[in-house]
Amino acid sequence: MKTLMLGNEAVARGLFEAGCSVVSSYPGTPSTEITEYAAKYPEIYAEWAPNEKVAMETAFGACLAGRRSFCGMKHVGLNVAADPLFTISYTGVNAGMVIAVADDAGMHSSQNEQDSRHYAKAAKLPMLEPADSSEALQFTKLAYTLSEQFDTPVLLKMCTRIAHSQSVVEPGERLEPAQKPYEKNPQKYIMMPGNAIRRHPVVEERTRHLALWAESAPINRLEAGRDHAVGILTSSTSYQYVKEALGDTYPVLKLGMVWPLPEKLLRDFAATVERLVVVEELDGFLEDECRALGLAVEGKALFSPLGELSQNQVAEQFGAAPDVGVSLDAGLPARPPVMCAGCPHRGLFYTLHKLGVTVMGDIGCYTLGAVPPLSAIDATICMGASVSGIHGFLKASGHSRDGNTVAVIGDSTFMHSGVTGLINIAYNESNATVIILDNSITGMTGHQQNPTTGYNLKGDPCTKIDLETLCRSVGIRRVQVVDPYDLAQCERVIREELSAAEPSVVISRRPCALLKYVKHKAPLTVRTDRCVGCKACMKIGCPAISVTGGKAQVDDTLCVGCGVCQQLCKFDALQAGEEV
Repeated sequence: MKTLMLGNEAVARGLFEAGCSVVSSYPGTPSTEITEYAAKYPEIYAEWAPNEKVAMETAFGACLAGRRSFCGMKHVGLNVAADPLFTISYTGVNAGMVIAVADDAGMHSSQNEQDSRHYAKAAKLPMLEPADSSEALQFTKLAYTLSEQFDTPVLLKMCTRIAHSQSVVEPGERLEPAQKPYEKNPQKYIMMPGNAIRRHPVVEERTRHLALWAESAPINRLEAGRDHAVGILTSSTSYQYVKEALGDTYPVLKLGMVWPLPEKLLRDFAATVERLVVVEELDGFLEDECRALGLAVEGKALFSPLGELSQNQVAEQFGAAPDVGVSLDAGLPARPPVMCAGCPHRGLFYTLHKLGVTVMGDIGCYTLGAVPPLSAIDATICMGASVSGIHGFLKASGHSRDGNTVAVIGDSTFMHSGVTGLINIAYNESNATVIILDNSITGMTGHQQNPTTGYNLKGDPCTKIDLETLCRSVGIRRVQVVDPYDLAQCERVIREELSAAEPSVVISRRPCALLKYVKHKAPLTVRTDRCVGCKACMKIGCPAISVTGGKAQVDDTLCVGCGVCQQLCKFDALQAGEEV
């Protein structure tokens, strides 16, 4: 029976129908829901790994054991997993292995706009790219077929619009292949130089065979058009924009496999049109490959390599009606992201801003500590970089402590890649102060469990990593825990650790205000007779507080009664509300 599915949900359905047995991923928007949906199938073992590298290595181990496996991540997560990615291209697989990578054109929730197609070419791996939910399901199943047929991991490239949009799919039944026996094969799986050098020619030959397969593959399809003055080469979301804006005006070569490319198919298509135009988001990847084949082609001269495309942009470049769709830059009111009311990070960042310290930031919802009025972060690069970065910052300053610099990192991010930086601090002796923002969940990507929460992906109790013990075990003797709702305690402890003569860790511990099990206090009320309109309460940037008519006002639909703002009011105008 046909049904609507999100693209990510359809990928998970494809995993189920293809007989995937093991899923290991790290959450990252826009890829997260694939694994969350996969975990709903009891036939699939699914887990959150500490990071993407571990997830990919776990999935490889599962395929080596003879079961179909999967790992999912966002584009920057593929950077973390690049080490095993390039080598398992050489080893190949036993059972099928599929790797989903979700790009984020427009940077809706990312620190860059990298184009993952370059990884497919660089790692010499096939990459499939669906253009809707139906293809997401079918391409996932096809990926396992190709993986086992060509002895290779297969990349499945998603993007924000395909991952998070709905379209019609027709689910099928699960067909679970028998477990393939594992047989020792040192020449294939032990990538010491003497073996690896013999595997490289195998990879090159495999790429040649995959390119031949792509020539007649039904996922690379030619769609007829009325006017052969222009031919359009496209894929993924860009294909949807082309069809919506132009219909069947021009012939379209829609690619489902974006690496390796079908050389003859491209040449033949170009020969049938007067002008070849590539419509693709981000880099001119297909355009460059066409140009390398000697084809006259246009692309990035018409469409920017920055951000997402739209129906209007496509229509404009081809002289179609300018009112197709809705412009992405329409005059909508600005809605900058802010920390939620009651966010446990707010008090800690207020304290850091008050103390005027330099703050090395990291990846998580706490990155919002960089925006006014908190303005408390100086740099954010990638997962774990705050802890490694403060070590280098202090070493470069000529002394191991400047008394004015801290690193901040979330509990999940610390487990992902922060702990290695802390080991470096202890081992190479910089007296850095690292603040772990422990909100008891992976907040930014939608409340996934992590090794510090005591629960696994399916919500079952599991081993809980004790952050205090872990920090001490790597050589940090000074470890303190603070409640970020207590501003005086935060300031006192941070001052103490900044003046200490050895490295230290401060754990700011308070669960995310949005967690279902967190019981909030009654909303605060304002004594308008005491409020003088000084706006001291506005310095924490809480969305529940505003000033109207020169007086503070609390939105009781947002306020969770955390009391942080009360500590800033010298006139006792903010009062605890009555519990209902």
